[in-house]
Amino acid sequence: METLQRVLIEHPFFVDLPTRHRELVVGCASNARFQAGEFIFREGEDAEKFYLIREGKVALSIKSERRGPLNILTLGEGDILGWSWLFPPYRWKFSAKTIEAIRAFAMDGHCLRDKAEQDHDLGYELLRRFARIVETRFETMRLQLANVYADK
Repeated sequence: METLQRVLIEHPFFVDLPTRHRELVVGCASNARFQAGEFIFREGEDAEKFYLIREGKVALSIKSERRGPLNILTLGEGDILGWSWLFPPYRWKFSAKTIEAIRAFAMDGHCLRDKAEQDHDLGYELLRRFARIVETRFETMRLQLANVYADK
């Protein structure tokens, strides 16, 4: 039988997290499901969670006055969705809308921030892992922008 703890710690984001930290983060996790075509969150709303995607696909978009929503990235199995819960004022910088039905772990941002404040080693581990994600995503967007504007 699969337990939330066993499945969660096998996710690539947490796979090598020290055991004492695994036990702390499991208490902040819950299962989440979203149907295809559903918004998980919208740009500007309060950012209270992040998601570890187990199945499905989700599109990240930003608002554009002239062109409407612009899809900037598609995420799927094994990916992390959301980092705005880490940085005040805790508001989403993007919108996330499912392309396919999503199964994910929802990680409570308030819970994790409180635990990271009490255990700074956990806080460092979370920031280190999210920094890698942010760096990778910005590099992906940089390459996309270079392709879009290369012929202009």
